[in-house]
Amino acid sequence: QVPDDHKQFNPMDGTLYLTKEFHQAHHHYIKVVSTHLNMGGEKGAVTTENYNSMLTYQFLEQSHVVYYNTFDVPEARFSYDLSPMSVVVQKEQRKWYDYMTSLCAIIGGTFTTLGLIDATLYKVFKPKKL
Repeated sequence: QVPDDHKQFNPMDGTLYLTKEFHQAHHHYIKVVSTHLNMGGEKGAVTTENYNSMLTYQFLEQSHVVYYNTFDVPEARFSYDLSPMSVVVQKEQRKWYDYMTSLCAIIGGTFTTLGLIDATLYKVFKPKKL
């Protein structure tokens, strides 16, 4: 039940990194970000004790081809960077007063816009007195 936006758990799986010539190698830079998924339950609780919570790690990956001199031995390099920041994904239900506030804002905005259009059309098409 993980949202699709947060499913970057293994971005390098199934990807081939081939070099076309000698003295080339891929260097991979991998950023590891911890992600707390809270899909309901207590508000603000980021614990693993809650059955609806999950701690996962996402990986952001970049790869570059590096060219070596003829006397150097190419090597595949993996550099990991552990992010000090964490992503918290929390699923919350909308309260009834949030819904009512949004509905009133839509109705009020529509009323104001139609009033402006009516006033403009009245001024433009008003019969001129001689």
